[in-house]
Amino acid sequence: MDPLSTPFTLRGTTVRHRLALPPMSTYQALAGNLPNPAWHTGHYASRSAGMGLVIVEATAVSPQAPATPQDLGLWNDRQAEGLAQIAAAVTAAGAVPALQLSHAGRKASRTRPWGPGADAPIAPDEGGWEPLGPSPIPFADGYRTPREMTPDQIGLTVQQFAAAAGRAVHAGFRAVELHAGHGRLLHSFLSPIANRRTDAYGATFDGRTLLLRQAVRAVRRALPDDVPLLVRMSVTDHLPGGWTLEDTVRLAPLLAADGADLIDCTSGGIVRPEPRPSGPAWQAPYARAVRQAGIPTAAVGKITTLEQAGQLLADGDCDLVLMGRQLLADPMLPARHAPDLAPAPYQRALATIGTADGQLAPEL
Repeated sequence: MDPLSTPFTLRGTTVRHRLALPPMSTYQALAGNLPNPAWHTGHYASRSAGMGLVIVEATAVSPQAPATPQDLGLWNDRQAEGLAQIAAAVTAAGAVPALQLSHAGRKASRTRPWGPGADAPIAPDEGGWEPLGPSPIPFADGYRTPREMTPDQIGLTVQQFAAAAGRAVHAGFRAVELHAGHGRLLHSFLSPIANRRTDAYGATFDGRTLLLRQAVRAVRRALPDDVPLLVRMSVTDHLPGGWTLEDTVRLAPLLAADGADLIDCTSGGIVRPEPRPSGPAWQAPYARAVRQAGIPTAAVGKITTLEQAGQLLADGDCDLVLMGRQLLADPMLPARHAPDLAPAPYQRALATIGTADGQLAPEL
């Protein structure tokens, strides 16, 4: 069997094949960080046709957790009701709906990254909120200096992740992912570049990993036994003195023991600007290295064809393949590959694409 077409089971959740849509922020939420029915439901429904797993974009776990005012949130019932519509749309298309939970940390209180005034700090008197971080070190020039979190604030944040996970399941999501990458809060605690603490949450490997491990344990307790927990990690900072791939390989089995079921392997993002390599499937070796530590992984990054995705699986680099920008531009790609997985009204049309005459049956 084509490795891409093989079902994949984590806990009690089975994904019908190994291709997944990664979380990609669209910055379209309404006031109050509510889902926008005119955007989100249609966007995710259209990108679920023929898909295996669909991970809905970074969703903030508290009022201080969004990166922008247009981020989705999940700390109240109105937000959960809107997200339930998205989960239902993904499920109706035959894909497994997952939700990424996030705290922006040092990257909070910014305008969205396009349009007038893009990617600019939002001051408190303009409706901004206070960024939080492990240490008072800004993410980049032009970013506000975060407030160093107290142990009580850290404990509250762990509780907020767990509460949001419970809401996600109630809303119909069948998997949850924690965002511990790209410079957001959980990543910033891992990295010595952002974390200069000398207390229990810093200074050593055990200290810097404590918040993520506590969050994984708390979220695992909040989830039913059959709902998998994914962790998106920046597996390396690409910078001297930062978090390394070796650190991730060391941490991965500990996270598995804490209740994580898969590591979604991305990289970078702890500061801006940063050097980083590039090229086709350039992060797949990271997924392979982490997978060899004894936990399933997902690969992401410049994976643009189904042939490429299948080869990564056949080579043992990963267990899932996340294809992002290509599926934004071409959402019917997986359905063309397997028309029987597409919504019924599309199946016969998709089955004719590439045939000798390319014609539809007369009754269509």
